[in-house]
Amino acid sequence: MVSNLTLRGHKKLLIGFSGGLDSTVLLHQLSQLQITQSLSLRAIHIHHGLSDHADQWLEHCQRVCAELAIPFSSRKVQLVGVRGGIEAEARSLRYGIFKEILEPDEALVTAHHQDDQCETFLLALKRGSGPTGLSAMPSVRRIGNNWHLRPLLNVSRQELECYAISNQLCWIDDESNQDDHYDRNFLRLRILPQLIQRWPQFSRSVTRSAELCAEQESLLDELLATDLQRCVADDGSIEIGYLADGTEQKRNALLRRWLSENGSPAPSREALARLWKEIALSREDATPQLQMGEKTLRRYQQRLYLGRTFPILRGTTVPWSEVSSSLTLPNSLGTLSLMAAKHQCVGLRAPTEEEVITVRFGQSAYLHLIDRQGGRNLKKIWQEKGVPVWLRENIPLIYFNEELVCAPGVFITQTGVSTTGEGYRVVWEGIDPELKPWIHFSSGEETSFE
Repeated sequence: MVSNLTLRGHKKLLIGFSGGLDSTVLLHQLSQLQITQSLSLRAIHIHHGLSDHADQWLEHCQRVCAELAIPFSSRKVQLVGVRGGIEAEARSLRYGIFKEILEPDEALVTAHHQDDQCETFLLALKRGSGPTGLSAMPSVRRIGNNWHLRPLLNVSRQELECYAISNQLCWIDDESNQDDHYDRNFLRLRILPQLIQRWPQFSRSVTRSAELCAEQESLLDELLATDLQRCVADDGSIEIGYLADGTEQKRNALLRRWLSENGSPAPSREALARLWKEIALSREDATPQLQMGEKTLRRYQQRLYLGRTFPILRGTTVPWSEVSSSLTLPNSLGTLSLMAAKHQCVGLRAPTEEEVITVRFGQSAYLHLIDRQGGRNLKKIWQEKGVPVWLRENIPLIYFNEELVCAPGVFITQTGVSTTGEGYRVVWEGIDPELKPWIHFSSGEETSFE
């Protein structure tokens, strides 16, 4: 099996090492490959703390890596029992750590094998999944800015065990693997042994079916790529009218891909029907929203948006007493700084000694913008600039006393502009990605006021 490991040219590898049979074989195989190939290896063990033996497993993993001269590290996670079950929560925490510690040009390698693939396929079948879910686990995928490799997907657990015994390897047996209360364990302990006894090549056949489903999904991705480009805007929203012009099947396929690209779990057919009826086709004056995993689906100006739920900031006021220092905004919205404006830059005037600077959120105001005739209501300005309703109260508004003078990167008022050629430029660093499409300057650049 060592010679058959496919690493797709990656030389710098982070190995997910639980200490069980599968990851022990993978670790040993890679250590053997390192003898003949220029590989840079390190292992990471995630301490879930679910077993009374968890500390012993950590020591075992550390010892095995020391014997193979593979750098070792561990992270401890605390499970709190979120919706979706312990297995899903543990997996989410593991991959969160993997993304956090992966170095540039380093690939994550995990020991998922053929029997795991079969179980994943059957679980997807139980849920009524379509081709995306039945594709099960890909042998290679993106994980953040890195790659995730599963080089053992075509190797059975029996083959792994034979390898481990022949190489006199020691591994951990997690007692929770014998608890058939968990769906995956139920399949592994009760169902798959009978299927394999009747049809010895069952796992291999299921793996082939999963690969065929993945091929079909890949082909659909290719065929629908142009349509997605046409209906998805730079701000990440998708056009309802374009979706409505196609068949229900095409609409659902486009929505699935759009949701996936925005980090949402694969929706069921019922969820897509509800999305379309309750959000896309709701009354024009309605402001509908639907929770999709950890994100919220909303509609604005006949487009669908999927983003995070922002904490309510309406009415919040943050004093900015020291303008020479940067101001940290609430809810991880970044920081504001006032820098000396260059002569060619339209600057914000300096406040008078009697004026107090504050930053406020979710305000109503009537104001006069520079280069504009007449006044406008702030709500009208947001509408003109196409800023979705739920994002407006997360854009900081700079006040001098009770006068709104500036929304960084959006506008400056006639009472706030410098008329002497001297003043400030506003620097907003750490802008939330969902706000960036409507903020017309990036971090560190001079504000471009309209």
